[in-house]
Amino acid sequence: MDETVKDSPLVAGCAFSPNHGERPAGAKIDSILLHYTGLREEALDDWTCDPGGEALRWLCDPQSEVSCHYLVERDGRIIQLVPEGRRAWHAGRGSWKGCADINSCSIGIEIVNAGHAGGLPCYPAAQIAAVIAMCKDISKRHEIRPERILAHSDIAPDRKADPGEHFPWEALFRAGVGIWVKPAEDANGAMLREGDEGEAVRALQEKLARVGYGVAVTGAYDAPTKYAVRAFQRRYRQSRVDDIADASTLKTLDALLLALKA
Repeated sequence: MDETVKDSPLVAGCAFSPNHGERPAGAKIDSILLHYTGLREEALDDWTCDPGGEALRWLCDPQSEVSCHYLVERDGRIIQLVPEGRRAWHAGRGSWKGCADINSCSIGIEIVNAGHAGGLPCYPAAQIAAVIAMCKDISKRHEIRPERILAHSDIAPDRKADPGEHFPWEALFRAGVGIWVKPAEDANGAMLREGDEGEAVRALQEKLARVGYGVAVTGAYDAPTKYAVRAFQRRYRQSRVDDIADASTLKTLDALLLALKA
């Protein structure tokens, strides 16, 4: 990528990733997808000495077939890898609101973090401030709605867990980025879990699908439903991620649907 070509004034530097292609004709950028970089197991030993460097090398390696538009270092430095006009290979298989080709309509931001394999360390304040600024800049230029700022785990809950339950979605929301609702306190009530069937499960699936998760409304609490509940909890009820739709999860889901209608 040409060092002089930067889509945002927030970019500190550029690196070239070959892992991208053309966006389909007429494709509109309407989403931002947030990832953590994570690390391959063989790279974990080097994490403390060169976290961003290992991630950058992987995202620019043609053999990885993975990239993103922006990489946010732990100190808040932003590196651009792929021009926004190009279709970066960051989302992989998944869906949101019935769309299965998220790469074609999104901007991908990788946030340097060791991920679950590395203990899911907290995100530094400087890094989160940079993510907030970048999301605001992209959203303004592409008219992206707050509800279209998504986690990788939102669109691929059966495969991905990033950016994880330590990611501060509330801080983003307080700064004017994305959607967040206060999680409902734990309360006694019916719990739905994998293997359950009936109208209560059907109602849960309908609500998850209305939010955007790729869940079929079958009335059976199957694996896709479990994964969607897990992704929802990672984003909106982070204190306990257990795949069980308890009263707290269900009330938080209802609060989110109300917020989305506002």
